[in-house]
Amino acid sequence: MFYRHSPRLRSVIYNKNGYKTTPDAIATLNTLQVYVAALKELRSKCHLQLKTMRGFLERAGLTVDELDRLNIIHVTGTKGKGSTCAFTEQILRNCGFRTGFFSSPHLVQVTERIRINGQPTGKELFTKYFWQIYRRLDETKDANGGTMPTYFGILTILAFHIFLQEKVDLAVIEVGIGGAYDNTNIIRRPWVCGISFLDIDHTDILGDTIEKIAWHKAGIFKPGVPAFTIRQPEGAMPVLEQRAKEIGCPLWMCPQLEDYQAECKPLHLGLAGQHQRSNASLALQLSHTWLQMRGLPDNSLPYITFNNGRMLQATAFTPSPMMVKGLADTEWPGRSQTLKRGAVTYFLDGAHTLHSIQACAQWFRETAAEHERNASGPVARVLLFNVTGERDAAAFLKLLVPCHFDFAVFCPCVAEVGTSNIQEKKFDMSVEEMLSRCLDNERIWRLHNHQDDNGDNLLLIEDSLPRLPENRGDTLVFPCIFSALQWITHGRNSVLSDQAKTTLPVKPSVAAKAASLREASDIQVLITGSLYLVGGALKYLDPASSK
Repeated sequence: MFYRHSPRLRSVIYNKNGYKTTPDAIATLNTLQVYVAALKELRSKCHLQLKTMRGFLERAGLTVDELDRLNIIHVTGTKGKGSTCAFTEQILRNCGFRTGFFSSPHLVQVTERIRINGQPTGKELFTKYFWQIYRRLDETKDANGGTMPTYFGILTILAFHIFLQEKVDLAVIEVGIGGAYDNTNIIRRPWVCGISFLDIDHTDILGDTIEKIAWHKAGIFKPGVPAFTIRQPEGAMPVLEQRAKEIGCPLWMCPQLEDYQAECKPLHLGLAGQHQRSNASLALQLSHTWLQMRGLPDNSLPYITFNNGRMLQATAFTPSPMMVKGLADTEWPGRSQTLKRGAVTYFLDGAHTLHSIQACAQWFRETAAEHERNASGPVARVLLFNVTGERDAAAFLKLLVPCHFDFAVFCPCVAEVGTSNIQEKKFDMSVEEMLSRCLDNERIWRLHNHQDDNGDNLLLIEDSLPRLPENRGDTLVFPCIFSALQWITHGRNSVLSDQAKTTLPVKPSVAAKAASLREASDIQVLITGSLYLVGGALKYLDPASSK
């Protein structure tokens, strides 16, 4: 997708003597955001996206042929594709290869999306390469109707450019949305493809059935290129098989993780949760296939038959010590992540589909129970929740009720009150509209918990936004992430207390509700429903992620 560059946007920020700063680069990058209103106008043209993307690639000074040199592993799916990529990248890095990894979205900083050897691109490198790409695109826009790539489009081109310039041995590329028309699908010759778990999400773009979604995801299949999938919901498998047959792509089903033998010991995963086991199996097959092909003559692919067009069962194997270590060493922030900060333990998971919320709830119950066994006194549980887009908050919250929270706290994906936030525009909503949704979510939670709901709600920070009547429940709504975290921790998290920010004045009636938090020996906080919420929280809970 693309959009016509508005003359009101920031002018080009570079000069002939060098490149401007990283903040300038990011500010210019943000002008390419395609927000919800503009995105609706472009969806009908998604079938033209790859042709348009190839044009942008050439304007940036790259060719599709050059991408073949990146020895790409291409991964799509609804849930788990980022975790699968993280496992795969770590395994191959442990095997001694120089890796590139392109993912989305980022949690705290955009440089997280483009990684070299597991580390976010350094700010100096990011800035240098961004201006190289942006300048070429900007200088050619007048001859091309004033068009520029979208935010994700230019980041995709930038990732390819960085990986080529930095001479990686391979690139692990995560699809943005869908597959068939995703910007990353200009790749013509990946070495191997993978599909993680499919679920209902992005229905306005991909369709509202699992069959329609599977069709889009299978769009990354390429003739003769091995592809792997995990067990999928009913309705998805026949579509994947049919698409593979039409394209001429050998498709394999991954075995269960238990089927792999590692010196007769269970494989340990660096990412928590039962749902990560299928992602790990997919990563083992992707990395194993890539390593096998690495030993073949250049430009050759293994000959694989289709077994009459049916999906084949991939063979489990004994992972090498480097593979075993790679699975154990994998880190992927914001997904089934636990952070201990003094008396407060944060459980962060950016789950935002029904299946992933269900998996998140199971992971939280199991992990929180383990932590609770080691507590020296009473434990308080707090849910910090938000959703974005048109997702079904009521269904999500219903799945979280069995976690038995003492408090449910809701806030928009806004870092701080009074700060300019790019996410407001991304979601095409004002802060007031976001708060209205949070108040709706609060009412839903109270109904799920059979609490009386007389329609009274409360914004808990004094003199910040329009006042609403007081509510006497155990649910709270705050106007931003920072104020919510401050109230939840109640001064018991030194990371939050040490930050040079003003503590927002909370009403006495609300402060009184925190008695159980003050009396608890430990506080457990589950932050979920949105990767944007998790990323905003990590900005404060892990200050190093912002550097």
